[in-house]
Amino acid sequence: MSLKCGIVGLPNVGKSTLFNCLSNAKAQSANYPFCTIEPNVGTISVPDVRLEKLESLVNPEKVLPTTMEIVDIAGLVKGASKGEGLGNQFLANIRETDAIIHVLRCFDDDNIVHVDATVNPVRDKEIIDIELQLKDLETIEKKISSLARVIKSGDKDAVKENDLANRIKKGLEDGISARALEMDDSEMAIMKTFQLITGKPVMYLCNVDEASVKSGNDYVNAVREAVKNENAEVLIIGAAIESDITELDSYEERKMFLDELGLEEPGVNRLIRSAYELLSLDTYFTAGEKEVRAWTIKKGMTAPQAAGVIHTDFEKGFIRAEVMKYDDFVELGSENAVKDAGKFRVEGKEYVVEDGDIMHFRFNV
Repeated sequence: MSLKCGIVGLPNVGKSTLFNCLSNAKAQSANYPFCTIEPNVGTISVPDVRLEKLESLVNPEKVLPTTMEIVDIAGLVKGASKGEGLGNQFLANIRETDAIIHVLRCFDDDNIVHVDATVNPVRDKEIIDIELQLKDLETIEKKISSLARVIKSGDKDAVKENDLANRIKKGLEDGISARALEMDDSEMAIMKTFQLITGKPVMYLCNVDEASVKSGNDYVNAVREAVKNENAEVLIIGAAIESDITELDSYEERKMFLDELGLEEPGVNRLIRSAYELLSLDTYFTAGEKEVRAWTIKKGMTAPQAAGVIHTDFEKGFIRAEVMKYDDFVELGSENAVKDAGKFRVEGKEYVVEDGDIMHFRFNV
């Protein structure tokens, strides 16, 4: 599935350093604004301990994790909505992503220039928010103008769209992002057709120094207070530390480094899993002697839709899905044992796949 998370923020907050840790792609990272001009796209593996357990039980020839795409987008500046600092191009790149990872600088370092001279992550957040809201205001005003012509023809759907568009416009004028407005499922579906940047789900990533990587600091606390009504996750990560971890050759060296910091795993692992959740994604598995593989699906997908992720023919000719629950498989140790315990299920076209399902598909084309 080609869903993308975009990394955004002001220049020099650690976006490209973080991207380099996440991806095998090596984005240029330098201490000056607009170092990233074209968006860098990296395909990254999603860490999942369940794959390791399945590998130990099935002993396949190969193991394939699921993946997702991360896009490193150049730093926005004040006035981006009006084209400042290559703003139009950057905003177009953000529009093409499905969710936003907003990186905020939460550390002091006189050697790294801040575009506004002082470190203030809440101010930085508001600068980005305002630019995205201004761009969305431009978009929604155009939408309202186009709907006005359709409403004259008596189109009831257009009236509903117009009511929502005007509510979003009022919110944007009041400094409220589209995602922060209360909407029912049908309104959410309509809002997505407007292609608003502030309608995308967001998480805030506080980039801290080594001393703050475990518990945060006053900057992080200020960010948490500022976003408490946004229903958005706040993650702490030390991009410089993550960069050091990626340079270590062995698992033992990385483990020792993490132990010294009091961390159980690299911060990028938590970030990837959180980004996966932000995109409303689930994982199901196929498990056989040839390969154990994780597959990405949108939450709520039916069995035929999930089968279509493997190949469109699987969805077109879907007959049934044979399903085992991950916990049952791990507890009982094999497919035959799951069958003997009466926990091997056959599901039809209406079955909604759950995270962790182990599945075989029967199809006929």
